[in-house]
Amino acid sequence: MLAMSAFVDTLRLAADEGDRSRPLRCAWRVMSDGGRPVRASNGIMLQPTGGFVDPSGFDYVVIVGGTLHGGPEISSATQDYLRTAANRNVPLVGLCTGSFILARAGLMKDRRACVSWFHKDELLAEFPDLEVVGDALYVFDRDRITCAGGTSVIHLASELVDRHLGAGSSDKGLRVMLEDRLRGGGSPQPPPTIEGLESVADPRVRRAMLMIERTLDRSPSSESIACSIGITRRHLARLFNRALGLSPRSFAQRLRLQRAHRMITEGTDPMTTIALACGYSDASHFSREYYKFCASSPSEARAAAANSLDAA
Repeated sequence: MLAMSAFVDTLRLAADEGDRSRPLRCAWRVMSDGGRPVRASNGIMLQPTGGFVDPSGFDYVVIVGGTLHGGPEISSATQDYLRTAANRNVPLVGLCTGSFILARAGLMKDRRACVSWFHKDELLAEFPDLEVVGDALYVFDRDRITCAGGTSVIHLASELVDRHLGAGSSDKGLRVMLEDRLRGGGSPQPPPTIEGLESVADPRVRRAMLMIERTLDRSPSSESIACSIGITRRHLARLFNRALGLSPRSFAQRLRLQRAHRMITEGTDPMTTIALACGYSDASHFSREYYKFCASSPSEARAAAANSLDAA
């Protein structure tokens, strides 16, 4: 959804002078197989402009990827349409996991594909001969353009606007979207916040690590995490031990205490608030676990951090 709206809204802002959303300087058409509504991964239904039309009339055909593990992403008719566009020399743009769709359609041969660092290993596992870029915002490779997704889509769309309508139009849109400047395709992707995540080769472990990080305040069970990834709890434990030398539970405990340490030493929240935010319903239990982790109590750690700032 973010990739879709970011691309279209960049065009909308560039298309008109003022804020009336008139497609005066550029236009777009949202298409689906048969013009049928499409459900986004967040549950929102998107109503396309209509079905497929002759791709020769477009400067670009853009494919927006969805959830990788939710079944087939596109119909055979959509895949045929992309191939027709390629055969008519219309540049194809893959946003987010759109890179997977283009590769599965056989449309990325001898070309580089840009994808989020989170999905790089998955794309390489499926297409080992593909040159995959997982540390840049987007990549132009002749008549294929691929993008990591998220807010990087704003910058890719702005570069296309810049190329066709000039820097003034792209700058206007970026300012309205509160972006300070156009970031080129070679700009780095923001790195993952979990220490050691990039060194984990197994994408299932990476997904589980990120899921644990996002739910530290709720402490989901190993069974629920394994189920969401499509494996058993025992298999998940074996994968974690092989990749990290830790069980999923021990990994989650370490992440909770690392977050607690940052909140204690960098903020002013009460200890009870921090304990709840890090998944501890019992403040006494939290204090005991924190002492094992840092060899000091939460209050001692905050006082030490404050003294360090005063000395600086």
